[in-house]
Amino acid sequence: METIDNYNFKDQKALVRVDFNVPLDSHFNITDDTRIRAAIPTLKKILNDGGSLIIMSHFGRPKNLPEEKFSLKHCIPLLSQLLGRPVLFAKDCIGAATKAMANNLKPGEVLLLENVRFHAEETKGAENFAKELASMGTVFVNDAFGAAHRAHASTTVVAKFFPGKKMFGYLMAHELESINKLLNQTKKPFTAILGGAKVSGKIAIISNLMNKVDNLIIGGGMAYTFIKAAGGKVGSSLVEEDRLDTALQVIKEAKTKGVKLYLPTDTVVADAFSNDADKKTCAINDIPDGWMGLDIGPETEKEFAKVIESSSTILWNGPMGVFEMESFEHGTKAIATAVVNATKKGAYSLIGGGDSVAAINKYKMTKDVSCVSTGGGAMLEGLEGQVLPGVAAVEEDVEKIVQ
Repeated sequence: METIDNYNFKDQKALVRVDFNVPLDSHFNITDDTRIRAAIPTLKKILNDGGSLIIMSHFGRPKNLPEEKFSLKHCIPLLSQLLGRPVLFAKDCIGAATKAMANNLKPGEVLLLENVRFHAEETKGAENFAKELASMGTVFVNDAFGAAHRAHASTTVVAKFFPGKKMFGYLMAHELESINKLLNQTKKPFTAILGGAKVSGKIAIISNLMNKVDNLIIGGGMAYTFIKAAGGKVGSSLVEEDRLDTALQVIKEAKTKGVKLYLPTDTVVADAFSNDADKKTCAINDIPDGWMGLDIGPETEKEFAKVIESSSTILWNGPMGVFEMESFEHGTKAIATAVVNATKKGAYSLIGGGDSVAAINKYKMTKDVSCVSTGGGAMLEGLEGQVLPGVAAVEEDVEKIVQ
């Protein structure tokens, strides 16, 4: 299989699937440009070789109808600034007018197609739609790791029309390498830190990691389900009542497999879900009625940090509390700092999942960890050991990458 490095794009029209699904404010300004910046090295390699670019992406979840707030045209000013050249825009991603624009592209020129999700055929993975997209390029590059777990027309089906002329971009290759490194080349001790609201979303990843990790740290909202399952009093904290047995099963499995399971011992509780609520610290298994846990407490921070800082491989997915509120961000910030400290000592650290990435960005620590994944869902499914459709479509031998 070709890689982007050993392929010469001179005079080629590269159809590149990127992930430009970035957040906008009410004035359509991009508030976090991480994903666009992440695609630039791949796009520049193609242009520097003397190729032309036809860029496609999804944006948000429109109900298959064009909507101003889901238009990719909002990405043009930044994209053209980062590429150092004008970016042409096709008002539709298919059709005669768009095809003509693609046909007329000269080497070094860039065409951005409108949101592929403005057509229902995209999410249905329709072959005729994929074929029409494919007809515009002579080579296909998939650099959209954030959408690699979707078997959609522009992420997966389109690849079949480029036998021998399809490859991963730099970002995609880097993300897959990071997952592979984490699952197959780990230096011990390996610590996974899982947080966020729900146990249910993390079951598959927990069971896959159980065979790999030495330490499993659980924080965030999901911790209260574990504490209640073990007989603790959690007040009005978030609990998934239908997952209490699952939590007990995880506790039991950790014991059987010799994995050290760390749960919070103290917690910062509040009398309301508000930044201005009254708050106090108490034992996590003895939360008073009417109070809810919204962050890990100082003793837990110390214990978790000790484990993290003595680790050689670290995966962090999910915050320790409601870090969006200043009153309850201390635990998440403490964990981020511990991960950075461990990385400075030589540990390999991978941060993934929307909220953990938002936290690491918020605390301006992105450059102090080994890898920040651009794909939340895709990274989790890769870590669960699933084959990602967007990966399999480019490299049929994908099992070796994500097992």
